[in-house]
Amino acid sequence: MIFLDGRDERTKSMTRKRMVIEMGMGTDIRGKDYTKAACRALKDALWHNSLGIADIMGVDVDSMWVEVHIGIPQPEKVNVEEVLSILPHGTGQVSCVKGGLEIENTNRNDFTIIANAAAIVYLDAPEGNWL
Repeated sequence: MIFLDGRDERTKSMTRKRMVIEMGMGTDIRGKDYTKAACRALKDALWHNSLGIADIMGVDVDSMWVEVHIGIPQPEKVNVEEVLSILPHGTGQVSCVKGGLEIENTNRNDFTIIANAAAIVYLDAPEGNWL
């Protein structure tokens, strides 16, 4: 049976469940580019993993939802759409909060920007004890 929302019998009783949290750090050494530091932090979190949980559950990897949290000194200077485009699978949202570090280099009259990222991955999973 196919339901009006597009789900079938197998997925009708599924709910979004948190599967994993990945953490990373990224920098922009000389350019004072907050988006670049945020993107590098997310890549650091994602590129050191190969998650097989979607395959184990028999779920399409592109069905995952990812909450991306970026800690950075000037959150308003981050292009969140560019950060979101880093995700290799699925979709999600990006939120930026004040955090990270801004280290001044008086010899060059600029700053090194350090951002932290957390990527929380969710998948639709059956209700109850499914593992």
